[in-house]
Amino acid sequence: MPTRLAVLASGRGSNLQAIIEHFDNLARERVAKVVLVASNRADSPALIRAATASIDIANFDGADDGTQLLKLLRKFRVDLVVLAGYLKRIPPSVIREYAGRIINIHPALLPAFGGEGMYGARVHEAVIASGARESGVTVHLVDDEYDRGPIVAQWRIPVEPSDTPESLASRVLAVEHVVYPRVIEMVAILQNTESKISV
Repeated sequence: MPTRLAVLASGRGSNLQAIIEHFDNLARERVAKVVLVASNRADSPALIRAATASIDIANFDGADDGTQLLKLLRKFRVDLVVLAGYLKRIPPSVIREYAGRIINIHPALLPAFGGEGMYGARVHEAVIASGARESGVTVHLVDDEYDRGPIVAQWRIPVEPSDTPESLASRVLAVEHVVYPRVIEMVAILQNTESKISV
C-alpha cells in the first residue's frame, strides 16, 4: 500500500506541485500518494493546485489547537505529514500522535538560520548578511521547537559573491523542488518496509 501523504501549505504551493508531479511520474510502483492538501489560509494557491490535481482539500483555522487537524488526518488515514511552506506551529497533540511522521523543508542549512520567524526572504537575507559561503536545504523531522527536529537530509549550494536574497532564494527553491520529493519517497519506502517487517 502506498504511504498516504497529507501536505500542509500556507503559500503558493510550488513544492506541493513538485511532490505531486514526482509521485505521478514514477515509472515503478507508486510508494506514496498525496491524499489530502490542507491549509490555514482559504486563499492559498496550494489548494487550487491540489484541486486541479483531483486531490482532496481542506481549510482549517490557523488558531486550531490540533483538534481540527487531527480530525482531518484521521479521516484521511494519513501516514506521513509533509509541511511545504506551512507557516504555523504544529500543535503538540498532533506532534504526539504523529511523532516521527511529520517532515518539513527549510531553505538553509540547519541548525543555522532557523527558528521562530526564520522563513522566506528573512532566511536568505540572514545567510548573505552573515557572509556564509554556502546555503542549501534541510529536510527534518518536526518536533515542538521550530526547525530543531532531527535532520533527515541536507543539500548544499554555494553562495555566489553576486547573490542577492532574491537570486539565492530562486536557486534554493529550485533545489527544494528536486530534493524534497525524493526525500519523501525515501521516507515512504522506509515506512513501507517497517510496516511489512512488523506484520
